[in-house]
Amino acid sequence: MGGKPGMNAVEPWLRGTLVEVPAVGRAVVHALEMAVEDVRRWCGGLSDAEMEARPAGLPAVGFQLRHMAGSLDRLLTYAEGGELDEGQMAALRSEVTKVAPGEEVFAEFERAVTSGVLRVRALCLLDLEGWRFVGRRRLPSSLGGLLVHVAEHTSRHVGQVVTTAKVLMAGRGVGGS
Repeated sequence: MGGKPGMNAVEPWLRGTLVEVPAVGRAVVHALEMAVEDVRRWCGGLSDAEMEARPAGLPAVGFQLRHMAGSLDRLLTYAEGGELDEGQMAALRSEVTKVAPGEEVFAEFERAVTSGVLRVRALCLLDLEGWRFVGRRRLPSSLGGLLVHVAEHTSRHVGQVVTTAKVLMAGRGVGGS
């Protein structure tokens, strides 16, 4: 794996860690660990202004990080069998408009992942086929489906973050691969 010096060349899922965690939970936790590593790797050098920039109409890195943090909490609330509270709804509404210094956004994202990892580790011990319901319309899913979606959704947005960061770096003459 190429990239910036000092980064671990072995991805989390290949490090032989979390062997005590059942496979689905382990995969989700490894995806979350990789998300944090990729975000820091590609976005750690962005200025506060770049964190909220929308080059070529791409979603801002700051928005993506807030969205991943909030979505992680929301999806895990559904996985736990709960419904969203007003605080979660307010956070959802503010994801696009909220602006904060980059380090604050990184910290919010990393706190959400840290909390999410603990929640995933507890949930993956339950019946993954158990029914769960999502949203006000109570769309059907399963605990396993929600856990897999946590990993998939986070990974999808990390890809968007990396793309936006690369466009921003290219705009200032800094390459990346």
